[in-house]
Amino acid sequence: MRRFPDPLARLHGHLFAWLPVFLGLGIGAYFALHQEPSGLLLGTGLAAALGLALAWRIGPAVARPFALAAALVVAGMLLVTTRAHLVQAPVLGFRYYGPVEGRVLLIDRSASDQLRLTLDQIVLERTSPTRTPARVRITVGGDQPHIALEPGQRVMMTAFLSPPDGPVEPGGFDFQRMAWFLRLGAVGFSRSPVMALAPADPGQVGLVFARARQGISDAVRRRFPDDAGGFVTAILTNDISGLSPDALDSLRASNLAHVLSISGLHMSLLAAFVFAALRSGIALIPVVALRVSSKKIAALVALVASAGYFGLSGGAVATQRSFVMIAVMLVAVLVDRRAISLRTVAIAALIVLVLQPESLLQPGFQMSFAATVALVAAFGGLRDLPEDRWRLPGWLRPVASVALASAVAGAATAPYGAAAFNKLSGYGLLANMLVEPVMALVVMPGAVIAAVASVIGLADPVLWVMVQGARWILAVSDFVAGLGGAVAGVVAPSPVVIPLMTLGGLWLVLIPLRARWAGLLPVVAALALWAIAPRPALLISGDGVVAGLMTPEGRAFSATKGAKFAATNWLENDGDLTLLKLATRRTGFSETADGLAFVVAGHKGLMVSADLTEERIGGLCGQTDLLIVYPTDATPGIAAVAGPCLMVSPDLLRQMGAVAVSAAGDGLALKGARQTQGARLWTGRPAPVPKPKPDPEVASGEAVPAAEPPPG
Repeated sequence: MRRFPDPLARLHGHLFAWLPVFLGLGIGAYFALHQEPSGLLLGTGLAAALGLALAWRIGPAVARPFALAAALVVAGMLLVTTRAHLVQAPVLGFRYYGPVEGRVLLIDRSASDQLRLTLDQIVLERTSPTRTPARVRITVGGDQPHIALEPGQRVMMTAFLSPPDGPVEPGGFDFQRMAWFLRLGAVGFSRSPVMALAPADPGQVGLVFARARQGISDAVRRRFPDDAGGFVTAILTNDISGLSPDALDSLRASNLAHVLSISGLHMSLLAAFVFAALRSGIALIPVVALRVSSKKIAALVALVASAGYFGLSGGAVATQRSFVMIAVMLVAVLVDRRAISLRTVAIAALIVLVLQPESLLQPGFQMSFAATVALVAAFGGLRDLPEDRWRLPGWLRPVASVALASAVAGAATAPYGAAAFNKLSGYGLLANMLVEPVMALVVMPGAVIAAVASVIGLADPVLWVMVQGARWILAVSDFVAGLGGAVAGVVAPSPVVIPLMTLGGLWLVLIPLRARWAGLLPVVAALALWAIAPRPALLISGDGVVAGLMTPEGRAFSATKGAKFAATNWLENDGDLTLLKLATRRTGFSETADGLAFVVAGHKGLMVSADLTEERIGGLCGQTDLLIVYPTDATPGIAAVAGPCLMVSPDLLRQMGAVAVSAAGDGLALKGARQTQGARLWTGRPAPVPKPKPDPEVASGEAVPAAEPPPG
């Protein structure tokens, strides 16, 4: 008897791959909420999930897939809500300067290539334990040559700390949210020497890997002190500090920066080499090959090698995802299932989403799974084609496979990379085609052979071969980065673009019917929305130090110093590749006796200091449409002054965060970053209170009065 009506019956064997999709929809719905779900809503959701799960088990066959899909959506929301509460930790409620004591949890480098320490077990002067963050991240000036830093070590320094900042513009990247799930309660910097208080516990497993990582980095740099040696160090230990800024810029411009981060590419190449080498070695000994399963032994050893590589890499989030994917594939071999299939990818995605549901929003998760799904689908489709339709000369097949893999993975990951980094490489496909064979045949096999050869002291010749491969990769990146139009700026998309494009792409891949082509509609719609994505006419930083005005030349800035991070991000989100020091020369603000005058959306604006008297500010408000009052050290801020203009005061900025100004009818409207964040666990504040109906005599616009500031 048929269990499913056609065409549902034809989809029955393909529904498993949709499980992480629906779980992800529930996770995404949680992050799209404007406020935390209430206890009543969560209780109702739990009851609904249980009811739907029961319907999936005992309901009519035709309704079971729909019941399971709905149950997974609800389960996804409950899962991430639980995770958000489990990671809850104190967030610093004030700016702090003084001694900071803690245990080194992670040592890495900031975007500006400065030493950065993540500490836990924090002790702050005159701060109670209930208000002390669980973890802090401190950027340290200099390389601290007087101390050998290692994870587990207890240290102390004098540092400036502040709570994690919110988005630099409404709808922008929310660092507060990311910090919440990392349990980072404060970030800051230190210009003082780091002092060691107590050594690390020698029995810590992480310390063993940390010492091995440091030893490898030091050995490679002594032997090969140039960028090629730094590249090899990055491949082996995930430490990019040995690469010069120019080399890093070239790798990013040529779309090759992904080869530096230990991720799916490196894990898969290492596991594939170990698997193939061991299985071939066993096959060369017939007396052994006839008595054991060479495939399972090779898979087990490859799994152990991947786990060791994962530990050596430092266990970054991207590496965790990659290890889970490789582990699932190798375990599939051990239990006699197909290692590379959409089902295997779905299992890996489910594991990652259950363990770290917040990773759904991270570009690394999106790009790695997009590439994997696209590659499995593409090569699976070729495998199912008749042989006479896919017959190439033997020597050409590897070249065609590399070209196809590069094209498919590049096309699948390009939208996510462009949305996250606002850049699109014009020659990324060319660069990856020239680099990937060297990575697969020279660099990664060399890493495995060097590890084995180091036991007998013969690692140097193998490292030399790896360095030659690294030099080729760096030469390719320099060549491609130097081509005209190597990088194009991309405007930040609206929030619906990436989800819409993802669902359309998944429909294209996971529906094995003619109806799959309907997936093109949301993809095209997403691209159209992206193409017309608007940018704010004026942006004001959350501290009021700098404003960015959109002009025919691009965004112009009110100040050349201060708020560099915000200004740089605004340019990137505009899709503007101009360097900040050049963008600050653009005209848009003109000096007057009272401040900086400008025109936004046809309305007069003025930016003045809060040092002026309230009477003077009130008078200026009557002469302009938009008045921005920025704070100074002497005068931290004033409340809004009654008047006919739309005013952005320091108090309003503290309540709204960074502000975007845009045209609204005949007037101007304000939108704050904290409005878009809403009342979430990581914001530590209630949602903004809607403004009462404005006085008709006041210029139109919306200046949302903020809610009460967070306690502490």
